[in-house]
Formats: sequence, structure tokens, C-alpha cells
Amino acid sequence: MAKSDFKAVIFDLDGVLTDTARYHYLAWKQLANSLDIPFDEAFNEELKGVDRMGSLDLILARGNRTCSLEQKLELAHAKNSHYQQLIETMSPTDLLPGAMATLNAVRQADLMIGLASVSKNAFTVLDRLGITDWFDYVVDANTIKNGKPDPEIFLVAADRLAVAPQACLGVEDSVAGIRSIKSAGMFALGIGNPAILEEADMVIPGLDHFRLSDFLLSEPA
Repeated sequence: MAKSDFKAVIFDLDGVLTDTARYHYLAWKQLANSLDIPFDEAFNEELKGVDRMGSLDLILARGNRTCSLEQKLELAHAKNSHYQQLIETMSPTDLLPGAMATLNAVRQADLMIGLASVSKNAFTVLDRLGITDWFDYVVDANTIKNGKPDPEIFLVAADRLAVAPQACLGVEDSVAGIRSIKSAGMFALGIGNPAILEEADMVIPGLDHFRLSDFLLSEPA
């Protein structure tokens, strides 16, 4: 891996900085159960990095269900309402190991910090975690038309940070997210299993293994 002069680091939220995956899982499982559609943790992995309506479409397809747009919107609203109730209990203790140290290291290196999350609840989660002010710009599902793996969300983040895509390091835990980063022309750092995130430029188990010196040509002054 060649080092580079990165000017910004753009993080995904769920599964990278905090683990809201379990809340999404519980909310989607409750919805699937109400529709008598089988739903387990293995299938839930297929929803990682996919936006709300896209996830709902995958669940409905699994159950061979056809719904009108109005019905889909009602189902998505029901899932989100349950999810919002669950995340009300979140606090800074829900940050994943290494998250704060990583944000601090990036800030100390005078790099821009962005967030690219397909969650419409991103700002709520950031507020609960107490890290909103760490980000120079946040792009969520409310400000884009296309979800991951489309590159739009990372390209918008780079544009708002005024940094060229090739000078950005994207951090993701999902296949869709990694593809989004790569399609945007950025370096992709995967968080998780190398066998799953095989399209990433580099993969680490978690942010507690993040070392900024692995990516920069020179150490910050």
C-alpha cells in the first residue's frame, strides 16, 4: 500500500464509529416478524450499507411480498419509529473502541473530518454519542438521491469539505460502502473481515487498530 497526502478522512457511522447494527436488526426483525417473513442475523448482513427503502425491498422480496408505495412508506415509518425508540438509550459509552482516539488523531494531523451515512437518523446518533462537533461536514440520507454503493454520498462529502476525492480516505464496514468509496475514486479502508471486504484497499478489525501513520507520507508536525 502506497502512502499518500490525504487531506480528509470520511467515516461511515454505523459499524465504524458505533454499533447501531443491533438496533437496526431488532427493528427490522420486528417488522419482518409482523409480516411473517423469515429474518435472521445472516440475512441482516445483506442490509448493511443499504438505505431504508432498499432494505425494505430486500425483505419484501425474501417473503415474495408485493406492496404499493404507500404501504412501503408505512412499513418504513414503522421500522424507523421502533429504531428511534431504541437509539434514545445511546450515549458516549456506545462509541466503538478506538473511535475517539481516531477522531483525535485525524484532527491533530489537521485533516478534515467528514461523515457519510445513509441513515436519516445520523445527526440524532451523533448527538447521543456526543461527537457532532468533531465533523466538518455530515452527509446523510436526507441530502442525497442515491444510496450506497452509488458514489454520490462520498462525492458530496468531498465536495462540501473542498477536498479532491483522490485526497480522501474513506472508512466503511460494508461491501456497499466500500464500493461507494472506490467508485468515488477514494482510498477505501475496510473495518471488519478481509474475506468479506475484499474490494477494500486495506482492512483492519476496528478503529482500535487505526494508525494514521500507515496512510500519510509524513507525520504531522
